[in-house]
Order: sequence, then C-alpha cells, then structure tokens
Amino acid sequence: MKKTVVIDVVGLSSSIIGEQTPFLKKYMHGKSMVNIEPVLPALTTTAQSTYVTGRYPDATGIVGNGWYDHIDCEIKFWKQSNKLVGAEKIWEKAKKEDSSFTCAKMFWWYNMYSSADYAVTPRPNYLADGRKMPDCYSQPSELRDILQEKLGQFPLFQFWGPGANIKSTEWIADASVLTDELYDPTLTLIYLPHLDYCLQKFGPDLLKISKELNEIDEVIKKLVLYYEERGAEILILSEYGISPVSKPIHINRFLRENDLLNIRVERGLELLDAGASKAFAVADHQIAHVYINDKSVSEKVRSLLDTVPGIELVLDKEGQKSHHLNHERSGDLVLVADKDSWFTYYFWLDDSRAPDYARCVDIHKKPGYDPVEMFMSSKLRAGYKLLKKKTGFRYVMDVIPLDATLIKGSHGRTNIESHYKPVLISNARSLPDQIAPTQVFDVIWSALTGD
Repeated sequence: MKKTVVIDVVGLSSSIIGEQTPFLKKYMHGKSMVNIEPVLPALTTTAQSTYVTGRYPDATGIVGNGWYDHIDCEIKFWKQSNKLVGAEKIWEKAKKEDSSFTCAKMFWWYNMYSSADYAVTPRPNYLADGRKMPDCYSQPSELRDILQEKLGQFPLFQFWGPGANIKSTEWIADASVLTDELYDPTLTLIYLPHLDYCLQKFGPDLLKISKELNEIDEVIKKLVLYYEERGAEILILSEYGISPVSKPIHINRFLRENDLLNIRVERGLELLDAGASKAFAVADHQIAHVYINDKSVSEKVRSLLDTVPGIELVLDKEGQKSHHLNHERSGDLVLVADKDSWFTYYFWLDDSRAPDYARCVDIHKKPGYDPVEMFMSSKLRAGYKLLKKKTGFRYVMDVIPLDATLIKGSHGRTNIESHYKPVLISNARSLPDQIAPTQVFDVIWSALTGD
C-alpha cells in the first residue's frame, strides 16, 4: 500500500483559507478541495470515528464527545479507549489486505488500547495531592519516553485551557515526524488542534485570528514538505468548520426551572445529580442529548423544549434515525441549536453556588462541554495561584469565568453555510463538490491503494 498521511486541521473551512494562510493557499493550486457534509453531530470524536470507519454514529456509537452511562448513572466525557468505537477501523481493514501495513495515530481520539501500531495521546498524571501533571500515553510505551526526551514534556496546558497556543500543535507535528522516522508507518493520522481555540473564542473573524492562521500555516508547511520528501500521499481535512454564534442556551437551567433536574448540595455548592433527575441535558457545543429517566414526563419534556428559543431541531429516537444517530448512547431527545446559538452545561441559578469545578479546567468532572475554559477570569489571580504552586502550597486553579457570552464561535449542527463546512484537500480528481462524511473513509482508502 502507498504511504499516506492524513492531516486533520481542526476548524479548517474555506472561510478562513486566504491571505493569512499563504502556504496552504499556494499548495491548493493543482489540488482539489471539496466540502465534507458534516456528520451529526459535527464534533471531534464523532467525525473522526466516522472518517476512520466509514460508518455513522448509529453504528460506531460515538454520539458526541460524551454521553450518559445508564449503568453507572454518570455523564462521561473524553474517554479514551478505542474499544468504544463499535465498527471496523481503516487500519484493521488494511492489515487484512496487506500484512506489512502499519498505522500511526498521532492524537486522533480514542487512541488508547487501539489496534493501530503506534499511538500517542494526552494522558496527564493525577497525583495523590490533587495535582495534574502534563504527560502523554503511547503505544509502544517507550515511544512516549523517546518523544519527551527529544521534544520536552508534552505541553498539556498549551493543549487546552486559557494557555492553549501553538506550542501543543507544534509538539504534535514534531512528534509525528519523529514517529515517522522511527517506524515509517504506512498510514499516519495527525491531529492539529490550534485553530479550535481562536475560532471558538473569536469566531471566524480574520482580523482577530490572523496570528493563529499564520501559525498553523507554518506547521502545515513543515509537515507537507516533510511528507512530500517521503513520497507520501497527503490528505488535509477537517472535522468541522466553526461559524459565528452569540447566544448561549442554558438548557439545564431551563429543565431545572421546570422541576425536572435534581440538584445535590455539598459544602454549600450545587452538583447535578443526573441519576436522580427526571430529565437532564448533556450539552456538547451546538448539540444537547436530553436523557429522560422518568418516562412519565416524556411528553412534558418534549412540549417544553419546543418553546425554548434557539433550538432548531428536537429529534426523538425515530427522528434520530434519518440522521444516523439513533443509538443506545444517544439521548431520548437530541437538540440541535440554530445557527446563532450553542448549549452550555450550566445548571446552577446563582454563580455563588456553582460547583468548585466550574471555575477550573476540568473536562472530566463537568457534565458537559465547556468552551469558556479557554478564558481566564484574572491573570493576577492566576499568577497568585502559580506562585503558591512554585512555593509548594496546595492550590486550586479556579480562574475560569462563568460568562458564556464570551464564546463567539461554535459547531455541531449540520445545516450550515457551505463556506463553514469541513473540507478535504487531496490529489483526487474525480470527487464531487461535496462528499458525505462516510466517504472520507473511501478517499483515504483510495490514497492507500492507489485506486
């Protein structure tokens, strides 16, 4: 099979390719760029799982970046086991065709305990005293040590949170090159998250994100030039584009105000008790899964949701079928926001009673996705906390604001303008102007086989 690299530039759409991305603009001459019809929901884990399996969420089970576990009665986000993806992956099919085939997954999601040959993914150390230390996980395990010896510790705090910047994306790109030099995999999947940060903070405002566009362009250039020298087939794609938003929908507050949410109070702070709630929502950008524990209120919930401003679609299990989203993990109802709105996870009515994790970067404790984690409430407060860390005192980095109106860009819905849709750039000449998300699998397969 032909050596192939798939470079996933998060948030890339035709709306932001131009003067601020001079290399990419020039590179596209002689190439074909097609729009990818977004999968519902247009989210990282769902899109990536569809791309590598050629199957929709009703087959893969990846209905979002997180969902409600009915057995544990817990909302779980950003899990890592590849066994969660319930369909054959492209590298598994390729190994059946060619016993010499190998695959490297560089920060694509569901990257632990995968059948891919080489994998690297974020994996912090959670110490007994509550500290979170930057680190990563690899397969084989010694690859982690090799990469961190040559590149330094994986910059976790530049990968997500208010400190997110180009350093994490550069580290991933450099790690991909080193992994290629070590193992020469047939297929390499590379995740470049850099534009995700600025696009959610500022929306696709070219004046505000020009620096970040220049930075990602340089990383793409480095990777393309390297893999061209290696004779690889190069595919550049995105999982979604990001479009402007201005209206957060506090869906759990709405359910609470209608006596459907159960709240537990601990130390004077409020916690969402999903298992004891009649109904609750798992918010995930412009998508929210509503789970109904008490089926006697199903009609009430549906009727109430039809009145909420900013909700464009309310899909019951039957309605989910036409969107290939009907799965045991999906909500009893799936909500899709209109183009100017997105869903918060907020469930408290008084900020003074918000849980302690609300003001922290804590992607696993929060019962929903929180893009406001990219902002900082006070640099002075953050400096004070870091000083406590350096002097050995216990500290909590509670520096995240609770103002959802800060967010200016989002994704997840599929009914979007064409210039905000995800794209695929390749040498393929026979593709239509737009392909289905499942067809990305076919494009990668064709690059590998030369068909």
